[in-house]
Amino acid sequence: MAGGPAERSGDGLVGDAAFWNLGAARSYHAAHSTLACPRNTVWDGVPLGQWVSNLRRPGGLGTDPVRAEERRRALEAIDPEWNPAGWPVDWQRHYAATRHLLAEEQGGVEPLPGVTVNGVDVGTWTTRQTNPAVWDTLSPEQRERLEALGLTRRTKTAPAATTAAGESGKGTAFERGITALTQYAAREGRVAVPRAHIEETPHGPVRLGTWISNIRTRRNKLTDQQREQFAALGIDWTTT
Repeated sequence: MAGGPAERSGDGLVGDAAFWNLGAARSYHAAHSTLACPRNTVWDGVPLGQWVSNLRRPGGLGTDPVRAEERRRALEAIDPEWNPAGWPVDWQRHYAATRHLLAEEQGGVEPLPGVTVNGVDVGTWTTRQTNPAVWDTLSPEQRERLEALGLTRRTKTAPAATTAAGESGKGTAFERGITALTQYAAREGRVAVPRAHIEETPHGPVRLGTWISNIRTRRNKLTDQQREQFAALGIDWTTT
């Protein structure tokens, strides 16, 4: 879009020529499905994070009401929720990343801690959002958005139980292992893990290669739910 004349001094935070340079905003949104970028984001050479943050401030779109409305519409044409009114920008960023992941997988994946999208740990975030202590503090609009993604309030925390790897306790061995494998697959694009590999996770190191080897020898003891989690990663142990 062609740049307009520069604003008068003091008439808003950004001049017209700078404002109408929306190419970086469109490019970022195409890659991240949101304009809720961190404040320090630089995209296509543009300090996009600070720029959008400035525009969200009271009067950030300028003091001329016609011009401000024109700018607001231009931003909403890129991202209708570029300036969320009912929750923090950080929440919007995590929600957009989660929505992007579930849309790609068509809802066929459970976001586990360590699963990231564009550097955002959607697994840890969704686990926290569905925790009753957090869920009950969300606004009705936030809950509606999460429910539309298939996420609901957890009723209780499942007790630790003996797993296929023969361990139990905090996090359970299977939960730690599948989380580590999901993280590894997302980063490496494969599920073939070297026998000696140790995967660092937000909950500590996991001897992932050893864990997979142990699971392989005990695969007949896997539950249907556990087999489904492996199947979601492309590992079919239903017949092997």
